[in-house]
Amino acid sequence: MKKALQLFLTFFRIGAFTLGGGYAMLSLVEKAVVDQKKWIPTDEFWDMIAVVQSLPGVFAVNTALYVGHRVAGTKGAFAAMLGAIIPSIVIILLLATVFREYRDQPVVERIFKGIRPCVVALILAPSLRMIKSAKVSWKTAIIPIAAVFLIWWCKISPAYVILAAIAGSLIYAVIINRRETARLRDYETSRSPEVPKSRSQNEKEAES
Repeated sequence: MKKALQLFLTFFRIGAFTLGGGYAMLSLVEKAVVDQKKWIPTDEFWDMIAVVQSLPGVFAVNTALYVGHRVAGTKGAFAAMLGAIIPSIVIILLLATVFREYRDQPVVERIFKGIRPCVVALILAPSLRMIKSAKVSWKTAIIPIAAVFLIWWCKISPAYVILAAIAGSLIYAVIINRRETARLRDYETSRSPEVPKSRSQNEKEAES
């Protein structure tokens, strides 16, 4: 129960002070979950992000559900989800009542113009860390570049790109596994001692 309450408060603070949606909250989630609470190791956290962003649904809610269930089971997942969505619901309801009336005010327009660059930075920072954790090299950089090209230029749905990436990864894993198995088999064959020939075999070779 204590961890469930901690999860609720943690994601409530993240949900209340995050601007720009799910990806903008990654920095705050990583700092709270990995650095401060140490609930999840860094490598597992970014693996979790890769899985969560491949699933349907709201990114922030999926992240809260995963972390909550990982830390405190079903109760933790429910508590983290509530903490993530309650601030958004309250803030949206308040904005819906007053934003239409004041959205054309010059002060409000300037505020939102100042917020937009900050949101870009909040999204860009975790994206760079994700690239580093994924160990993207010059050889594998073609994969994210191709994905961006297919989604942005060719207007292909991200769902199809994700499915293609999963299929390609499975095929690659099978090929690498077969190569490794063949290499080990050849290595064992080369290291195995030569079977000594019997006396009859030596006599037959001498007669021939």
